[in-house]
Amino acid sequence: MLHGTAASEGIGIGKVMLIEEHSLEYTPRTVTDTEAESQRFKAAVDAFCYNTEKQAENLRSSAGEKEAEILAGHIQIIKDPYLSGEIEKLIADGQCAESALEHMCDMFIAMFSAADDELTKQRAADVRDIKSGVLGILLGVNEIKVSDAPKGTVLVARELTPSVTAGIVKENIAGIITETGGTTSHSAILARALEIPAVLSVEGVASSLKNGDTVVVDGSEGAVIVNPDDNTVAEYSKKRDAFLAERKELENYRGRETKSASGEAYELFCNIGKPEDAVKAVDADGEGVGLFRTEFLFMDRTSIPTEDEQFEAYKKAALILKGKSLIIRTLDIGGDKDIPYLGLEKEENPFMGFRAIRYCLKNRELFKSQIKAILRASAFGDIKIMFPLITTMDELREGKKLVAECKADLRNMGINFNENIQVGVMVETASAAVIADMLAKEADFFSIGTNDLTGYTMACDRGNNDVSYLYSPLQPSVLRMIKRTIECGVQNGISVGMCGEAAANKLMIPLLISFGLTEFSVSAPSVLNVRKIISTWTKEEADKVTAKVLEMSTQQEIVEYLKSVV
Repeated sequence: MLHGTAASEGIGIGKVMLIEEHSLEYTPRTVTDTEAESQRFKAAVDAFCYNTEKQAENLRSSAGEKEAEILAGHIQIIKDPYLSGEIEKLIADGQCAESALEHMCDMFIAMFSAADDELTKQRAADVRDIKSGVLGILLGVNEIKVSDAPKGTVLVARELTPSVTAGIVKENIAGIITETGGTTSHSAILARALEIPAVLSVEGVASSLKNGDTVVVDGSEGAVIVNPDDNTVAEYSKKRDAFLAERKELENYRGRETKSASGEAYELFCNIGKPEDAVKAVDADGEGVGLFRTEFLFMDRTSIPTEDEQFEAYKKAALILKGKSLIIRTLDIGGDKDIPYLGLEKEENPFMGFRAIRYCLKNRELFKSQIKAILRASAFGDIKIMFPLITTMDELREGKKLVAECKADLRNMGINFNENIQVGVMVETASAAVIADMLAKEADFFSIGTNDLTGYTMACDRGNNDVSYLYSPLQPSVLRMIKRTIECGVQNGISVGMCGEAAANKLMIPLLISFGLTEFSVSAPSVLNVRKIISTWTKEEADKVTAKVLEMSTQQEIVEYLKSVV
């Protein structure tokens, strides 16, 4: 049995299809007609962008808008003025297009690979995908295609790139296994969106398996069984059928209120990245949107969206939701989200640097334009404003002061908005959790971002294999941060939600019920499952489990105990 990272739940049984990278070898040469070589490069980029747009459209249909943005981001990268400009300079100096492209892409790959955080490292995989795509066009090498894979295929690769994944016909793919990638890698994100069982980071799997091998992919436990005997196939076939039956049973929870077994009511929201994603939230039976990531409106373009453009986007989402809650997070750039036209300087540690609310408070006209757009849209639905990466009271107060200024401007112009719009805080740093008692007195609500809160609290990068064992919301210290934040919110009479991955974690849910969480915001495919899990717990049972967990001193103890009772 091989082991890796459980990246997408479910059981898959099928035949191996190895995804082998095409040879992209060439002989570097010096060119004399640099203008013709430049045109050759530009034509290859145009062809790459055309192909990528088609792939993004496929993903948009099969997975969703957020997933399609992964590929749309590839177009943004190859058209980045700095990258394309430097490639053009190398060509002007006599390098062939292949050499110039490879030189600059390899430089970016090395830079991203050396980063301390997984999400920035993921950019290296993006650039590798781009390099392969453009090189393939320059060299006349055909794209890797998986669209013809027969039913019952298990894809095995060193790295499954977004461009390859976009060609998947999900009904034919039983599972995915890769040598690289973690739970937040693009391979994992796409596998979950397509509901394909996936195990990633399986060392040496691409060289140890061969085409036609039968494998079992246990995406729930992170296990791969190679050429299983008949008894094992029968055992996992039953598990697969049970998993699929359970998924089908979830439809019984559609249209129900989200309540615990003892009658406590909860709000079950969805996370979205674009207005169109609100349709998926409604279709998934979400009760609103707990996180609208507005930075996606700023990406895949060459200039800042106008106030009117933002207003139309927020209004569109509000109208789709028809009065359901819509929590809009203000611009959260920096860290893993670089927007070239904003001119952010490269930082050694961008996750600790000039990002999110810090950037917005220093760029007030941009920030006020966004706030006004949100306020204007609030006339069309139940909209709330949320500030990301708050670490001090000054940041919250300064943000609220700007909201007040924007309200005054709109009043003077006679523009309608919700005068009582709520302004909340995304609690995603240890600092915010420690001063949650103070923040709760001036914020209208909290939303806990467990992904960053875990990383900041544990001082670890989940993409670094040497320290990834530390990354878990079930670490005693992280649980105490979450507990404190919720208790401070409850004591001050404000609602507390959660929009990180932990909100859909079945081991976490009884603890969150006990702590007093009132709102769960999850991915659209997780809505019905989370509603079901909540419905199985009484508050009393959750309190008993939580009391025992809080007596435990290690993550391992906690996980083993929760697995025995959940």
